[in-house]
Amino acid sequence: MIDALTTRVRTLASAATRISLPPLLVRAGVFLTVLAGFVLAYPVQVLSGRTLGLLALAALLPAVGPRRVWPTFAALVAVGGWLLAADGYDRPVELWRLLALAALLYLAHTLCALAALLPYDAVVDPDVITRWLLRAGAVVLAASVLGVLVMVAGGLGGNSGHQLVTVGGLLVAVGVAALLGWLLRRR
Repeated sequence: MIDALTTRVRTLASAATRISLPPLLVRAGVFLTVLAGFVLAYPVQVLSGRTLGLLALAALLPAVGPRRVWPTFAALVAVGGWLLAADGYDRPVELWRLLALAALLYLAHTLCALAALLPYDAVVDPDVITRWLLRAGAVVLAASVLGVLVMVAGGLGGNSGHQLVTVGGLLVAVGVAALLGWLLRRR
């Protein structure tokens, strides 16, 4: 048992000496993006020292284990904070906050995907990370513009406009899922 523990400690020490900067920076980006999403989602009244410490721990989990369930857990914690702020503290839904939270959730998701691909000791060309972030920024920009257009269209029709936008969004989600399923079966 002591030999197994000694072997694990040596393996961990060897891995720690081989860590390269780009994968570490991507994981730091995951942590900061998730933490910023938590701070944006939760009401200010809840963000005390203890709660902020727990949220920082929850933000650290996807940075450490991006291939596991932790990115989904972090997204659910952020959505829970949003619902707590809207329902429990009667914070009005503001478009800028909604778009910023959606952008942070997407950026956290895509950074977790990149972190899951990069081993700790990977040698990465900075252009790879730059292109990845530029592509993510383009998606965030396009989704924000589309989201504002949908919100404006939904606001013009009153309640029936909101129902139309909701049904349209569901149809788009089902269509994208069907397209992805068809593409995977075709492969």
